[in-house]
Amino acid sequence: MMGQTSRYPEDCHEHRTFPSVLTISVVQTNSQDDKRANIAEALAGIDRAARMGARFVTLPETWTHLGTGNGDHAAAEPIPGDLTRLLADKAREHSIWLHAGSIHERVSEHDKLYNATVLFDPSGDIVARYRKMHLFDVDITGHAAYRESDTIEPGEEMVTFDLDGVRVGLAICYDIRFPELFRILALRGAEIIMLPSAFTLMTGKDHWEPLIRARAIENSVFMVAAA
Repeated sequence: MMGQTSRYPEDCHEHRTFPSVLTISVVQTNSQDDKRANIAEALAGIDRAARMGARFVTLPETWTHLGTGNGDHAAAEPIPGDLTRLLADKAREHSIWLHAGSIHERVSEHDKLYNATVLFDPSGDIVARYRKMHLFDVDITGHAAYRESDTIEPGEEMVTFDLDGVRVGLAICYDIRFPELFRILALRGAEIIMLPSAFTLMTGKDHWEPLIRARAIENSVFMVAAA
């Protein structure tokens, strides 16, 4: 829930009127390697959020599939596609703004996928899209090795959009470790920044909340982070 704020970014001089309350619901899931079950769980969460009075609903990162092997490619979809049409129907059914967390986006001109987020307005129209810019590559000798860049193409564009007179910025998971992105979004007028995630247990436990709090404090913004 969001109250009135008087912060204005340095490069924004026009007067804006903000709603006194914006009710946001964060749908968090335990997604695994069953795409059908993951979608059913997320849709049920959206329904519950709408019944509770949410105006704006958000999902986590890559919630349609979390697993090993080639599952990400199998679960990937084009945007627009069958999944985004299903989500658009939900936004339209409940007359809500729906932030689709992120999904693996398949594009014909690339072998790799994008880790992409889509935003639907209450009419079910896509009003914003963002592709994750900073990819999670880690190699801790003897402990863990993971390279998101092996299968994911990085995005190139920073994105904000207008929601009922409030400017919202978009980011995804590992983006949190790059404060410059959040500063630029704030300078572009963002009052809220969305950060869907699938953080790992160990780094999540030690870093997730402190980094979210840091980005909020640095920029005087609200952070909305489904995980």
